[in-house]
Amino acid sequence: MDNNELQVLVQSISDEHFGKPFKHTALFNRRLKTTGGRYLLSSHNIEINPQQHEYFGDEALVEIIKHELCHYHLHLEGKGYKHRDNDFKELSQEVGAPRHCKAVQSYDERANYIYECKDCEIEFKRIRSVNTKKYRCGRCGGKLILKLKLT
Repeated sequence: MDNNELQVLVQSISDEHFGKPFKHTALFNRRLKTTGGRYLLSSHNIEINPQQHEYFGDEALVEIIKHELCHYHLHLEGKGYKHRDNDFKELSQEVGAPRHCKAVQSYDERANYIYECKDCEIEFKRIRSVNTKKYRCGRCGGKLILKLKLT
């Protein structure tokens, strides 16, 4: 699926489920890693993570589009468009948009560092490096050492 097909899909979902037109641009953004999509407040465009479509298929893509269209339509109407707002929660439930999408990679798959406690020998997986001089083991308070760097 390319950006043109995505644009047509977003417009059809907007018409069908919301009864309102989508008048801006929808496109894939490969730089999105931890989110399924995003609605841009300044331009009113919608960006979608193409990995969600590759991993989970058309159904997941439609759910993400519905979610982002909730943000879009509520923002343009001047209503509560944030996740915590009742307007957003009600519209999401009405159109069957999920609150969150599935993760493409688990935390363990994304982890780049493995630390080990010298005392209790428990392992900690982390995406970012940890200052071992500043932080200690959360279980016993022992000193942490870098066991393995995966990147």
